[in-house]
Amino acid sequence: MSAVLGRIRALLPRERMTRADVIAGLPGAIGSVPDGMASGVLAGVSPLHGLYASMAGRVFGGLSTSTRLMVVTTTSASALAAGSALTDIPDEDRSAALVMLTLVAGGVMIVAAVLRLGRYTRFVSHSVMTAFLLGVAANIAFGQIPALLGVDAEGGFALAKAVNVLTHPGEIDWRSAVVGVSALILMWTLGQTRLRLYASLVALIVPTVLVVALGWDSVSRVSDIATIPTGFPIPGLPDLTVLSPALLSGALTVAVIVLVQGAGVAESAPNPDGSRSSANRDFTAQGVGNVAASLLRGMPVGGSVGQTALNRTAGARTRWAAIWSGLWLVVLLAAFAGLVGQVPMPTLAAVLIVAAAGSLDPAKLSAIWSSGYTSRVVFGTTLMATLLLPVTAAVGIGVALSLILQLNQEAIDLKVVRLRVDGNQLVEASAPKQLSDNEIVILDVYGSLFYAGARTLAAHLPDPAGARSPVVICG
Repeated sequence: MSAVLGRIRALLPRERMTRADVIAGLPGAIGSVPDGMASGVLAGVSPLHGLYASMAGRVFGGLSTSTRLMVVTTTSASALAAGSALTDIPDEDRSAALVMLTLVAGGVMIVAAVLRLGRYTRFVSHSVMTAFLLGVAANIAFGQIPALLGVDAEGGFALAKAVNVLTHPGEIDWRSAVVGVSALILMWTLGQTRLRLYASLVALIVPTVLVVALGWDSVSRVSDIATIPTGFPIPGLPDLTVLSPALLSGALTVAVIVLVQGAGVAESAPNPDGSRSSANRDFTAQGVGNVAASLLRGMPVGGSVGQTALNRTAGARTRWAAIWSGLWLVVLLAAFAGLVGQVPMPTLAAVLIVAAAGSLDPAKLSAIWSSGYTSRVVFGTTLMATLLLPVTAAVGIGVALSLILQLNQEAIDLKVVRLRVDGNQLVEASAPKQLSDNEIVILDVYGSLFYAGARTLAAHLPDPAGARSPVVICG
């Protein structure tokens, strides 16, 4: 028993748990209820898979992340990729296939950590990753319009389904539309107030009460998709009979997306004590989170930019905050599991649409546009591939473009110019290739230093070799 307790203590974070971490975990747990359910819907399976994954990812993934405030939970990109991989799976096998895909993806992440592949995440082009995430956000928003308005739309991809709805307004169920639009309004309105941390939960509860009170049976509910069990999921091994080559390729795609997104989380949420994050350790943590999620019948999880930002805003100090958010979620599920089945599906669609809209970052788009012609072409190509092709194909195209761009580092993601004083104005000129003795050079950088951008900056800076006392000022 002492040996078992020693192993458990070794897994726990070494940081001292604080009251702030315990409290910070509660908003994350509350927010994960609608987010987790919506992720399940996005993958085309029961919302319960998203809830179980949120719980497992936060607790088991949070044990060993090197990015201390990272929250490992469901993400829109991984859910969309998982759903794409399950397209040809029969409905009766989708749940089992999703669980198996999650296990394989977790294994791939752990193998990547063992092989120390973390350093290669910095070679992914920022323009490629930004375009892919923008395309994912657009697919989510377009794809949820039918559910928001209560329409069974036709179409081969998300944009086609949205067009089908808008061109057949007579098929819209007005009750579903009222529920979905009211959820959108609630989330947008509360998002401008101090209650923004609980906006998605309120947008879930109020329409649910409305639907139940008015007896609007035409509005689809979670219980129409899956039976909601009481209690907690019993751990079990996935069904190996559903494993297929398509499932393996889908799991690999999910792993790539999760790992690259996790690297972005590490960049956006540096450790409070100034220590550097380890990409390989974060790989391991996300892999463990996925393995645990699969054993609890969950779906793929990874480092979430939005939930990590919420964790920081709520006052998190250490890894214990993410773990506590998972534990609080266990309490919420135990107390309110019976109410989950009454949640209207249009409200989950509204949660996904708002999340997709919130992921848009005009500053990133402006930075890419200012980086040069090559970055614009790469951005446009990846975006169109994500909108019109399966996620697996889009990821493959994005990876190929990133590899090609590495052959021409001078034209990837950023541009460096020299600033000269001309009268009362600053004038841009080409950056020098070589520094001269006692020269003062002012440089300005267009673009982003995320992902491959940081590596590329070195190729653009003037060479100081042989120069005496040069000075370079970067803006």
